[in-house]
Amino acid sequence: MLQLLGPTDRRRQFCDGVSRRNFLRIGGLGAAGLSLPHLLALEAQAGLGKSHKSVILIYLVGGPPHQDMFDLKPDAPRDIAGPHRPIGTNVDGIQICELFPRMAKMMDKFALIRSLVGAQNDHDAFQCYTGHSRTEMAPAGGWAPFGSIVSQVQGPVNPATPAFVSMCYECTHGPYNEPGSGMVNVAHSGFRPVGPTRADMKLQGITYDRLADRTRLQASVDQFRRDVDASGQMQGLDSFTQQAMGILTSSKLAEALDLSKEDPRIVARYGRGDEVKRIDENGAPRVPQSFLAARRLVEAGARVVTVNYSKWDWHGGKGNDIFTREREDFPIFDQAITALVEDLHQRGMDKDTTVLVWGEFGRTPRISAQVGRDHWPRVGMALMAGGGMRCGQVIGSTDRLGGEAKGIGVSCSEICSGRGAREPWLCSDSSVSQSCRV
Repeated sequence: MLQLLGPTDRRRQFCDGVSRRNFLRIGGLGAAGLSLPHLLALEAQAGLGKSHKSVILIYLVGGPPHQDMFDLKPDAPRDIAGPHRPIGTNVDGIQICELFPRMAKMMDKFALIRSLVGAQNDHDAFQCYTGHSRTEMAPAGGWAPFGSIVSQVQGPVNPATPAFVSMCYECTHGPYNEPGSGMVNVAHSGFRPVGPTRADMKLQGITYDRLADRTRLQASVDQFRRDVDASGQMQGLDSFTQQAMGILTSSKLAEALDLSKEDPRIVARYGRGDEVKRIDENGAPRVPQSFLAARRLVEAGARVVTVNYSKWDWHGGKGNDIFTREREDFPIFDQAITALVEDLHQRGMDKDTTVLVWGEFGRTPRISAQVGRDHWPRVGMALMAGGGMRCGQVIGSTDRLGGEAKGIGVSCSEICSGRGAREPWLCSDSSVSQSCRV
């Protein structure tokens, strides 16, 4: 049993002189006679931990242009339609942009929502992560991201991996960033291993008066593992004790984030991006490898993984011609998202892992004089895959210009709550409101 002893506190001492507050025993429930290896063995016997439901949310920063991606209007006037042509897919009747040829070949593995309504008109990620507008009346503490709610309600699948992991990069435009935990305890905020919060990978929450030297502690734990390995004791431990030792002295989280441990051929399938160079100063970098990291995190036990990807705010102007940017961005996204969905299917994860892709709003039907499309909260799109839902279909439709949703509005709570996979929701002519309730 590994014990970490802090300074004694005479006001709260056990009979052996060790303070209750400063006594930390890792891996055991001493009074109950249960150790971590025992608990792991009981979990395995009960079949727990074999699979878990999970969500990978991909936020397209800045608002993707729905009518240039998945709802093309080739018969509309030129100042509406744009230069891209629709192509057929492997599902009869579904057409998407010609710049998504990989997706077209596996459209049977995607569900496309063309009539997402009720969006805000601001460049603000809040609604995409929480399902609520900042202007709504909120509970004390504010609305929480759905990842935080899942973390609090469901807890971790694996003690070595947080339930909620955020792969979101820090954006200089503050509202693009993922909100805090809101009404949920701060302990359920997304664990953030990228950007300026890499320090999260170190031990947190241990004050100096409880533990004077965090570095020395970490070195001691590392030495503990090396000593055990050198003596050969690890080989003699039963599998559950070895698993417990791994939880205590290594990190499945770090393993999942280390893409050098992945098959190079799979890494290449996702494509390459640029972690350093921003597509736009205040957006997120274009990093397809984040999709791969998300899949690995789910395998390691994460229930919710959020990713922010590239910058989609293309109003036009010098160097920001929307169609030039689309010709650059669309093929990279096409490769990354299809690699993720294909990967999930090949690994048997498609029934339990839902992929959701969306942005804060849609784009104007009319192309501006600066060759761009402006904000358009009246209708947008979302792309979904996995989760055991019925794919190979389009949900909802828009008018002939792609500016208004047709049909009856359906609350986005159907998406956030997971009820969207039910047959009654999968109608052919419905709108999906982004004013959702988690």
